[in-house]
Amino acid sequence: MPRGEPDVVRDLRSRGVSEVDIAPRRLAEYASDASLYRVVPTAVAFPRGADDIAAALQTCREHGVPLTMRGAGTSIAGNAVGPGVVLDVSRHLHRVLSVDPDGRTATVEPGVVLDDLQHAAARYGLRFGPDPSTHSRCTIGGMIGNNACGSRALRYGRTADNVLGLTVLTGGGELLDVDDDPVRADRVHAALAEVVTRYLGTIRTELGRFGRQVSGYSLEHLLPERGFDVAAALVGTEGTCAITTRATLRLVPAPAYTALVVLHYASLADAADAAPALLPLRPTAMEGLDARIIDLVRARPGGLAGAGARVLADLPGEGGLLLVELAGDTQAEAAAAARAA
Repeated sequence: MPRGEPDVVRDLRSRGVSEVDIAPRRLAEYASDASLYRVVPTAVAFPRGADDIAAALQTCREHGVPLTMRGAGTSIAGNAVGPGVVLDVSRHLHRVLSVDPDGRTATVEPGVVLDDLQHAAARYGLRFGPDPSTHSRCTIGGMIGNNACGSRALRYGRTADNVLGLTVLTGGGELLDVDDDPVRADRVHAALAEVVTRYLGTIRTELGRFGRQVSGYSLEHLLPERGFDVAAALVGTEGTCAITTRATLRLVPAPAYTALVVLHYASLADAADAAPALLPLRPTAMEGLDARIIDLVRARPGGLAGAGARVLADLPGEGGLLLVELAGDTQAEAAAAARAA
């Protein structure tokens, strides 16, 4: 045993988790994510399969050491840092296991980068609906952890609205397949049903009140009228209830043509007030932008060049903007939607 190696690391190796790193450089790399927090872990491990994750969970539980799952570390609230063992699933668990174009579903491992899933689905004219701005690096496991949205959640919903099933490890090490089946009879589902019965009024009146309510535990998915969807309820729990080892996702048809409309208002507040009137056009995305941000980009040395610079020059330097993306089956249809906006 290397000198100074923690007991939890020794036991991880003895249980077959072969890639465990406690080098100072590695610990420093995983001490931060996209947030302002810095928490140095005890060790960083790179699981090769669900068995490694289960072994790490058991070991950490026995030693009383926190276990933190990590994809790309793109969350901005300290979601991917912790003082115990950090499990990075992006190195090995990054396969798109299957794409079913007829059923419009995909089954993936948690370390799959969103863009890789999009490329696999695009061969069939499909896509995964939600797409955060970090789509080139964020992982599906991370998106499930924080119920990621992105600008196109306006049309396609949040991650919770597009997860059909999960294979998860509970805190006690139990491997479960969960989905939207309301009649499962196992112990976990029975306990969840009891929670809903006990707090039915509060869940109905306080949770799920608006589309982007993604913080906390989304127990509204367990309501009888919502089909007792345990998979959707686990989305957004940040691995505090269960660890995702596999996910089955809903895919949607990719729009054939899109048009982007930039609308200028006297202020960002005016732009926000105007947004509801555009919703009947069913935009695929809508984003507000303070025009002062454009001034900052203009002032940046060596800023945009070519077509980007020409577009930037035409944008106003004051007020607020709405960027509205509209889709159509034909180019003419997309252009007509843009004119309507």
